[in-house]
This record gives sequence, structure tokens and C-alpha cells, in this order.
Amino acid sequence: MALPPVELTNGGRHGSVCQDSAAGVGQVVNIKAKVNRAFNSSMEVGIQVASEDLCSEKQWNVCKALATFVAHREITKVKLKQITPRTEEEKMEHSVAAERRRMRLVYADTIKDLLANCAIQDNLESRDCSRMVPAEKTRVESVELVLPPHANHQGNTFGGQIMAWMENVATIAASRLCRAHPTLKAIEMFHFRGPSQVGDRLVLKAIVNNAFKHSMEVGVCVEAYRQEAETHRRHINSAFMTFVVLDEDDQPQLLPWIRPQPGDGERRYREASARKKIRLDRKYIMSYKQTEVPLTVPWDPSNQVYLSYNNVSSLKMLVAKDNWVLSSEISQVRLYTLEDDKFLSFHMEMVVHVDAAQAFVLLSDLRRRPEWDKHYRSVELVQQVDEDDAIYHVTSPALGGHTKPQDFVILASRRKPCDNGDPYVIALRSVTLPTHRETPEYRRGETLCSGFCLWREGDQLTKVSYYNQATPGVLNYVTANVAGLSSEFYTTFKACEQFLLDNRNDLAPSLQTL
Repeated sequence: MALPPVELTNGGRHGSVCQDSAAGVGQVVNIKAKVNRAFNSSMEVGIQVASEDLCSEKQWNVCKALATFVAHREITKVKLKQITPRTEEEKMEHSVAAERRRMRLVYADTIKDLLANCAIQDNLESRDCSRMVPAEKTRVESVELVLPPHANHQGNTFGGQIMAWMENVATIAASRLCRAHPTLKAIEMFHFRGPSQVGDRLVLKAIVNNAFKHSMEVGVCVEAYRQEAETHRRHINSAFMTFVVLDEDDQPQLLPWIRPQPGDGERRYREASARKKIRLDRKYIMSYKQTEVPLTVPWDPSNQVYLSYNNVSSLKMLVAKDNWVLSSEISQVRLYTLEDDKFLSFHMEMVVHVDAAQAFVLLSDLRRRPEWDKHYRSVELVQQVDEDDAIYHVTSPALGGHTKPQDFVILASRRKPCDNGDPYVIALRSVTLPTHRETPEYRRGETLCSGFCLWREGDQLTKVSYYNQATPGVLNYVTANVAGLSSEFYTTFKACEQFLLDNRNDLAPSLQTL
């Protein structure tokens, strides 16, 4: 007997699109999509669009997107089968997808906290205030009737059709501000709140929320109703679209200043500024090419979510690499190395007779690390950011012939497993704080990517792996251990094992509430 069809929708979920360049008439467009990870009933799909000119054989990336789908069978959700990543790229995307999901779930709270803690200011010196445009003059409203060609075999409107209609009204709204032909650069928080069907009337509304120096944000929402006499409309879609206006040299032009309407207009104006700051933080922090950003990134509450995301994701991507080489093994403690890009990375691995959750609690409190790691002379908890993130000030003895001891300001981010088979993660990276600047007493050290991954191997059995992407300051120390000229790594890791065994029954409330 055939099973009922399974419908994939974006209902209640988000999508985002970032456009790098455009594809023109007569050019070939290649679209690739792949499920990065499946959760209980939702999945993340990565989409890449490339274009090709058949005459010149030139190829280029057009845009990329991440979409979250939910599987439904009739009126119930479907529990999805988990996918098994095979290549290094698939393992990275699979691992980082859990962190992206976590970020999506706290996005609204991030906006709220940013508006509460940061003042939104206008840089009028970079604006053409002589061309000030009231926001109400950019408002656009359009009505579309959903016909059979606009829907799938189940009668639900194609998501792509709704997106196309939304882009049309957003482009008109943007044009009313700039009096030119705007170019869409990004779509953020495209939220499908509910379906629409054949016969629905869709009311599409757009308005410019805010205009910055070279870009503008247009908010778009879609409401549906069935009969003309209906007074209640269903809010089914919303999105924020970023536009620019390019000159003949493809350079962005200055935009007029927009004057928001009192009330909701001012709220949208401020929220657009907050979203812009989040985009800039994300662009700066969430770079896969880590060598292009400074090792130490300033920390403040407004970029907390993305620094935490980058911290955990960087470690997960390092773990997912498949070209680790076993360098040595002493008493079942293995040392692996990885030469990649400009870094020499290493990781150590052992199996300990301790419950994984307890090892996670013990190792995630850096204040206890001096108990087993002599390279941590003292640790001060500077700030408990939230349940999963904390900032520490660490002092370390002089290393590698230097006379001055080192100090570090470290963001520690911890994560519990998202699914069975996932590890517990404790990720560490350097940040800067105004309250803990570099002092003459210490030589400021940096860690780009390091931390622990803990896999549950069985009852009271945990595989403990420590990873470190070595920076130039400790490179000589690392290579001495890798070459077998020093056994400090082995000694330190065995001390960690003994620390876990000695404290495996420690149920101190202070640790449980970290």
C-alpha cells in the first residue's frame, strides 16, 4: 500500500539568501541543493547558484542560500531519518548546521537585546539630507490571485512564486526612495508562517524601513484571504530585503536619508539598524577563511551570538577535517597533526572511564584547569555571559625562552549534543575586552581555535579529544612535542585523565549550574 505523500514546507521556518552577482538573459544557471543536516522534523538545505556564459565559457557564483524545511504528512509532522555525511565538506556543514539552528532560534532575542543595550545613531555627515524622503512615500501594496499554475499538485502556492511577487513589490518600494533601478543584494529572515492555496488573494505590502549610506532595507509582508468579504487576513510570509544602487562602474551610490513615521515606523527604523549591525558582525566574524581576520576579536553584547557561533563552528570544522595524521601513541594516548593553510594543528585523544556529561561539566569550568594543566597558572572568571558562554582571564608561565609570563582573554563556549552521536563541545578562542587590556607585566597570548570534544563511548566511558590550531607564538613548543623531543603533551593529558577520574563523583552545585 502506498504511503500518503510527504509535503515539505517552510512553514514556521526561516531562509536567507546572499547574492554575489547577477545572471543575465541567455546565460545558463546551475542550481545545486543538498540537505546539510536533518533534525527531528526539520532539515537545513544548502543551495548554491552559479551562472555560465556559453560563449566565453566564464563561470561565476550568483548566490547562496540556507533554507529550513519541515516535513508534514497530512496534519502531523514526520520524524526524519538522519543523514550520514561522507566527505570533509559534508561533515563540516553537518556539524555547523546545529550551531546555525541554535542561532536562528535566538535571533529575535538578539535583536531585542541589541535594541535595549545599544543606541542607534544616524551618521548624517555621510547622508544627502537635501533628498530626505518620508518612509510613507515608499509604501507599496499589491494584490495577486493564486491560480493553478502558481501552485503544486496539492494546491499549495509555490514558495518561489511568492518570493518573486515579494521581490517585485520590494523593488518598487526601493525605487521610490532612490529614483533609480535598485539591485537586490540579500534576503534575510524569509519566514513562511503558513501556506496559501489556489483561489487565495495575496496582499503584498512593502516599505523602506531604513536607508544607510550605500544600502537600504525593505520590509515585505504577505497576507492572504479567501473571499472579498473576509475581514480577517492570514499573515503567511515576511522578509527583509537589502538593495543597493550601482553606477556604471558597478559601485554603490549614496542614498537619500529616509524619515520614518512615528510609532511603528520608528520601530522598524531602529530594528533595521540592529539587523545591519548583526549582518556586519556576522560578515566579520563568521569567516571560513580564518587567516583573513584578526586572531583576537573584540567582544561586546551585540556580537555575542556570532562570536559564540564562530567559536564553536571553528572547532567543529577543525574536527571534521579528514586528513589528520597519527604522529605518536603512548599508553593509548594518541597525538595527531594536521598541516593545513598557514597553521599546524594537533589533537590528542584518549578514552577515560568517566561519564561524558560529568567530564563535560569538569572540563568546561576553566577555573579548575590549573588543577591538571601546569600551563594554566591562574584563571579568573571575568564574566558569565550566559549558561553556555563565559569569558576568562588566564595567566600562563613564560614559554619558549621568553622572560615574561603570558596572559590570555578567552571566550569559552560549551554545547551539549544536539543528537545521539554528537559530541559535547567546549570551544575556546581569544577575544579582547576594554577591562583587560594588555599590560607590561604580561606578554599577551592568543588562541585562534582550541577546545575539547567528548564522545560517549558507553556507560561510564568517554573518548576525550583536545584540539588546538597552533599560533606562531607556541609553534616551537608544539613541534618539539610532535617531533618527540618533549613529552609535555602526554604528561599533561595523563594529568587531565587523572583529574577526571579523581572528580568523577563530584556533584558540586557550583559546577552543575555553570
